[in-house]
Amino acid sequence: MNYLAHSFLTFTDGQIVGQFLEDFIRNKDRFSFPKDIQDGITLHRAIDTFTDSHPAIHEAKKVFAPLVRLYAGAFVDVSMDYFVARDLSLNSLAEWKAHSLRVYKVLNMNKEWLPENFKKMLVKMEHDDWLYNYREDWGIKFSIQNVLNKAQYLDKDIPVFEAFLENKKYLQQCYDDFFPDLMAHTKEINTLIQLEN
Repeated sequence: MNYLAHSFLTFTDGQIVGQFLEDFIRNKDRFSFPKDIQDGITLHRAIDTFTDSHPAIHEAKKVFAPLVRLYAGAFVDVSMDYFVARDLSLNSLAEWKAHSLRVYKVLNMNKEWLPENFKKMLVKMEHDDWLYNYREDWGIKFSIQNVLNKAQYLDKDIPVFEAFLENKKYLQQCYDDFFPDLMAHTKEINTLIQLEN
């Protein structure tokens, strides 16, 4: 899952911060944060583990694997945010916009916990409203290109976005088969987290 899904699958402001921090910190540093942020880090890891083992995600990876091999999972994660953002059974357009603005506000209010590289990314994320614009083809194209640009061993011109467009209906079905299961799993994990607190 990518930024939008992780931010949506949270239950507190602290968990939002932790969900975003997970990809930017070393494992040994996780205990230096307040408990609520640690809970978000735990939730992020549980989401990633569940996602990686789900049959629908294995199917979705087949769309990208011929082009990018082991990087297929990263492109599936980005693709799933497109379908999350367009899922009006979860939120209306206005609610998705409000969600995006809330996430930026929470992250900005917790800048003391954010590493410098994340702060720089947050400025761009908020300015271009990544979370809301994942719903647009151009928003996902931007995100896919961003992954390509960061991938050390991939050519920057691989037609990953074209593969996304050509297989959009199939990827939508993978999302439909997967995301309700992920939401149920996330609620279970959050219940366990709360019992430990």
